[in-house]
Amino acid sequence: MVQNYSVRFTVEAQEDLQRLHAFLIEHDLSLAERAIGVIQDALTLLEKFPFSCRKAADGRHGPRLRELIIPFGSSGYVLLFEIDDATTVTVLAVRHQRESDYH
Repeated sequence: MVQNYSVRFTVEAQEDLQRLHAFLIEHDLSLAERAIGVIQDALTLLEKFPFSCRKAADGRHGPRLRELIIPFGSSGYVLLFEIDDATTVTVLAVRHQRESDYH
């Protein structure tokens, strides 16, 4: 049986989602809703297999700091997260792939 992890967001990561959503709403409401839906769907991977995501910064910060790449359109999003323990994953930041680095 696969262990389910609880996924939580830092305040900063929640603000990132709100900022990204607000940016898309200015251009296309339907696109904004689809983007949030794709991000939410991707969170199911974190709930079940967080160690399958790539190590952040080539593993320089240890094996628990990771990135989830979420394809969307011609680019996508990157979630920086940390595997806290055997039951919890914390999303630290959410960025569009074309944004500045968040490490």
